[in-house]
Parts: sequence; structure tokens; C-alpha cells
Amino acid sequence: MSARGGKKKATKLSRSARAGVIFPVGRMMRYLRTGTHKYRIGMGAPVYMAAVIEYLAAEILELAGNAARDNKKGRITPRHIKLAVANDEELNQLLRGVTISNGGVLPRIHPELLSKKRGSRVKVDNQASVPEKEERSKNKKPNKTFKKVKGKRGRKPKSTDNESVPNSTVEDGPGDGFTILSAKSLFLGQKLSLTESEISKIGTIKVEGIINPTNAEMDLKDGVGNALEKAGGREFLEGVKELRKAQGPLEVASVAVSQASGMAARFIIHCNVPQWGSEKCEDQLEKTVKNCLSAAEEKKLKSVAFPSLPAGRNGFPKQTAAQLILKAISNHFVSSTSSSLKNIYFVLFDSESIGIYLQEMAKLDAK
Repeated sequence: MSARGGKKKATKLSRSARAGVIFPVGRMMRYLRTGTHKYRIGMGAPVYMAAVIEYLAAEILELAGNAARDNKKGRITPRHIKLAVANDEELNQLLRGVTISNGGVLPRIHPELLSKKRGSRVKVDNQASVPEKEERSKNKKPNKTFKKVKGKRGRKPKSTDNESVPNSTVEDGPGDGFTILSAKSLFLGQKLSLTESEISKIGTIKVEGIINPTNAEMDLKDGVGNALEKAGGREFLEGVKELRKAQGPLEVASVAVSQASGMAARFIIHCNVPQWGSEKCEDQLEKTVKNCLSAAEEKKLKSVAFPSLPAGRNGFPKQTAAQLILKAISNHFVSSTSSSLKNIYFVLFDSESIGIYLQEMAKLDAK
């Protein structure tokens, strides 16, 4: 045709090629017509639908590939897709009602199942241990009275008193309503425990210090701050107001300590958590965790409770936050020679965060 002076035949382009997408636009149009035959469908509707589904598929495949790489696998399986969707807040909300075939389930243990088993054991052990100590102390007291003649009056009673105090703090757990799901020993012998509870009970946890993630004004409007305000009452709120006047606005990653009035804890450590997407936000989050631990050590605290620091308002991805927080805690104790802290509790309130922290703590054990 071209040798005789005719026009060249134009190559036919599909609607997908003209739109610049991979997913078939024509098939999307057909599906829309069969599913919504009562409505008029514009020519741009299938193009937009194909582009959105293509973006979702690419996003899920990228996250699933990261999950496969973290698990040292060279092929993406439905399990990796399940983990990718569950660990992303937006995808998890979008695909909440979707069942992925052969994807398995997220690690989730109902607190009642563990509280009955572990709680009963703890109670039995405590009940059994208390009379033994009392009987031993009763039996030893007359023996010590005979030995007092030899001039050993001051040493042995003091040693028994000192031994009883740390045993009580070590044996006591976080209290009723808190279920320990996993535990790990750190470099200096500290115990890192993953605990499940309700956010309204955070003020009743039996620790010496509670971390309160807040902003520069140290307000108590959302999440953990609101629960602490309800538990502490007016006296705690007035103490925070006085601290706010004396301290001024908190800088990012800085810390302020107030009394935990009306709660089982002694102190509340307020920290200004950085916003996700800000400059050096990951380094600032690690610095925040280290400052919280340093503040607890300055007060000679033996136990501290960490909620999920970048909660809600700051927009940190939960898996990224878990990795950074665990890394910061581990590095803090590796770099320090001694510490007063003995028990660190992660207090989590939703199944998604629990699954993520269980996975990241298992990685720490593997390392």
C-alpha cells in the first residue's frame, strides 16, 4: 500500500495502552456494564478503575515481597500477602472483610485463655511461697536469738529485709487485667515482656513508671493520656499543669516527669513523639525511647511500662515503629554498663500491634 502511494495502516492500540495502564480497560468496562446495568457508565470509569486496581496490586506485591524477604523466602506465598495486608493500616482497613486463601491467621491469643492458666499458676505459687517464707522466718528467728549472743545481731536481720524487698518486686507481675504473651531477656538481664490489656486499665498497671506519648503541650486528650487522666483524677491533672508551666513546651524527643497521683505507679514520663514524615523522624523516635529509659534510670525505677509510642495521631507505621523501639531499647542496654531497670513491659491494646511486636521480638531472638 505504501509503494503505491497509499496510506500506512495505523496500528491499533488497546484502550489500556492508550490509557497507560497494564490492567485491561475493556474488561473493566464489561464488568461494570454487567454489574451496574441500570446506570450510565462514562468512558473514563473503566480507565480509573483499572488504574486503581493496578496500584493496589502493585502496593500489595511490594509489601508481600518485603515480607518474603524478611522471612528469607524467594517466592511470595499467600501467607506473605496476608502479613503484608495486616501490617499496613490502610490496606488492613480496606480489606478487613476479605479472606485470603491459605494465608493463615495472625498470632492472636485471647487474654482469658492465658489469664486462667498463668494467673492460676501465679496465685498458687504466691500462696505456696508465702507460708514457706513465713515458716522459715519463724523457724530462723529463735535460731538467730541464740546466735545473737555471738555478736551477729545487725547483719542477718538486715540481709533478710533486703532479700524480701526485691523478691516481692520481681514476683509481682503487671497486675490483674494484664496478660503477658511473650518475654525476652536483654543484654544486662532485664526482662522485656509483651503484655495485652485494655487502654482504660493503663493507670492500674503495677509498675514504677508509665510512659505517656504526648505532644509539645503535654495535653491528655487522646489515648493513653486520657486513660491516665481518668485514673489519676484532678490531683494528677493539676500536677501535669504545674509541670507544663515550669517546663514549658516539650521539644521533639524530650522528656518530662510528673508524679503519678492516684495510680499504682510512682511517676509518669511524658515524651514528645515525632511526627511520621518529619525530618529524621526515625532517629528522633529512637532518641525518644532512650530519653525515656534514661529518665527512668535517673529516678532509680525498677520497672516501666511502654504503650505503643507513635499511636494514632503521629501516623507512624506500626511495623516501622516496633522495629525502631525494640532496636532503641536493645542498643540502650548494650551501651550502658549498669541500670536500675529490671522489667520493661510493652502494653498493647489491639491484635494488629500484638502480632507485629511478636514478630519483631522473634527476630530479636533470632539475631
